[in-house]
Formats: sequence, C-alpha cells, structure tokens
Amino acid sequence: MFDSISKAFFDALADSGTLKHLASAHGLRRPGSFARRFIAGETAEEAIAAAAAIEASGMTQTLDYLGESVATMAEADAATRSYLTVIDQIVRSNIGRNISLKLTQLGLTVDRATCVDNLRRILDAGGTHAFFVRIDMENSPYTDVTLDIFETMWQQGYRNAGLVLQSCLLRSVEDARRLNRLGARVRLVKGAYKEPRGVAYQSKTDVDAAFVDIMKLLLAEGTYPAIATHDAAMIAATRAFANERRLAQDAYEFQMLFGVRRDLQMQLHASGYRMRVYIPFGREWFPYFMRRLGERPANIGFVVRSVLRERRSAQ
Repeated sequence: MFDSISKAFFDALADSGTLKHLASAHGLRRPGSFARRFIAGETAEEAIAAAAAIEASGMTQTLDYLGESVATMAEADAATRSYLTVIDQIVRSNIGRNISLKLTQLGLTVDRATCVDNLRRILDAGGTHAFFVRIDMENSPYTDVTLDIFETMWQQGYRNAGLVLQSCLLRSVEDARRLNRLGARVRLVKGAYKEPRGVAYQSKTDVDAAFVDIMKLLLAEGTYPAIATHDAAMIAATRAFANERRLAQDAYEFQMLFGVRRDLQMQLHASGYRMRVYIPFGREWFPYFMRRLGERPANIGFVVRSVLRERRSAQ
C-alpha cells in the first residue's frame, strides 16, 4: 500500500508544471542543491565537466541525456538530434565515448519504425566515432519490444550497442541466456520500477537471489558484463564468484549512479576493479529525479543514508 501511495505522490510531483518550472529555474543553480548531487546539470557542458572529473579520478563514465517518453514524431526527432549533438560535443571534449538512452525517448510509444530509424541514426554516428551505446531497459510493457529492436540492430551488424536486464523480472534469466548467445554486452540492475505480480518478484530477497543467479550467468558465459548495483552484498557476491572462477578484473565492470555511494565507487576503483559512473543530465532532470525517488520508497531512505554515511566518513 505504501509503495503505491509513495509512487503516486512522486509521480504527481514529477508531472507538476509549476514545480518543474521552479526546479528548473532554481534547483540545480542553487549552491548546495540536493538534486545537484545526483544530476550533473542541465547542459552537456556540465555533464562533460562531471565526466572529466570522474575520469581524472581513474574511473569511467556513461552520459545519459534525460527525457520523458515523447508524444510526437517531432519530439522524437528533437531528442535524436540532441543525442547527435551530444556525441559531437563528447568527441570534441576527448572524454570516454559511452552514452545511455531510452527507446521511448526516441519515439517507441509513437511509432516503432520511427524509433528504430532514430536509434540507427545514433548508432551510425556513434560507430563513426567509436562510441558504445547502452540501451536502457524500461518497465515490463517495453521488455519484449526493446529486446526485439536490439536484436534487429545486432543482426544488421551494429555491435556498438548493449542492453540492460532487470533481475526483478521473472523472465530475465532466459533473456540473459538469449543475449549471451548473441555475444551482446549486458548491464545487470535490480530494477526500480513497481511491477505487477506475475511478471516480477515482489520481495527483495527474491530480487537479490535472481540478481546473483544472473550475475553468475553473465560472468561465466557473457561478454564483458556490467554489474550495476550499490548493494554491498551484491558486490561481495560478484567479487567472490569472479575470484572463484579466476576471472581477471578487466573481464567485467561495476557501475553506479552519479552521486550515490561515491565512497564505495572509490573503494572498488582503489581495489583494481573497473568502475563506471552513470551520469544523468538535461533539462528534464526534475521528473527523472522525482520518479527515481518514487519508484520505490526504499530509494528515499537509501539516498538519505548515503548522504549521512559519507558525511560521517568525512568527519
């Protein structure tokens, strides 16, 4: 019950035009802004500066230009052109060439063929400049079509793309096997969406157990998997399995969100593990931030605990 109330509350905040306007006008520009800790900024220049700082510390990064699901082909085209501009800016900046995107931002809910064409435009531009493009997985109604589009692009020779799987979904073990057979790179996450019973595990224990099972499958049979989690227990399980299999530390990587568990990010990097930071940016940061908090009530407490933990360690 609390899950539903919390999500509805934060969805309402995300959809508030007044709050969005106020947040855009002041939220990321105010010194000490709480949101600024987790969002690199509204512009590509700000995101690139954050990425450069992360790379200076020895870690890698991926940039995500934020945007909600678009409603028209014109909006899908605008989002695609924005990504093409970001690609050019990244090339000029000389930071690592890695981006993440969502298919609904490219028009998936408007017209599938248009979405595929827009994705192809980005992959072509990325391929010219040796970019890796990670296609984020959205909630379960889009799982099948996202996998199908990815496989279509893969069969057409696009190898500069990877996909995301969510351990909360009952189907993800088989999807991992499917992507392993292709040789595709997978990012494994727990999944933050509130999913219905019947398609997803409902308890943290089950989600965690599935995460470990899929992690082992990806490390044993996959192609350079990305283990994306801030959960120390999941990280410990990954390290233990990799050691058991005598996997080199460069055979996979860990990934975490910008601003979350920065202490753990640096610890992993200092221990010789590859660590990539997911950097969101863009003017649509407020809906993203609100929905991220509202997707699961635990996210709110997790963010607060993360801030308090780092403050204590700095004292």
